[in-house]
Amino acid sequence: MTQRHPGSSDPIAEFANNAFFDQSFPKQEDDFEKLSKYLEENAGYLPSMTIFDDAWKDYLAYLD
Repeated sequence: MTQRHPGSSDPIAEFANNAFFDQSFPKQEDDFEKLSKYLEENAGYLPSMTIFDDAWKDYLAYLD
């Protein structure tokens, strides 16, 4: 959610914006597999799982 930037054309920002408005998105989840499964099954707004993978890498780098 920290990557939200309304109006941005950056793919990660667009993903974050859409996930923010997805009322079912598990915003507090921190398990990669659970998030990935949710997105694969429910996130028509995510054109490529590569975007999620890139966002996840950024998230892990932020934690370090």
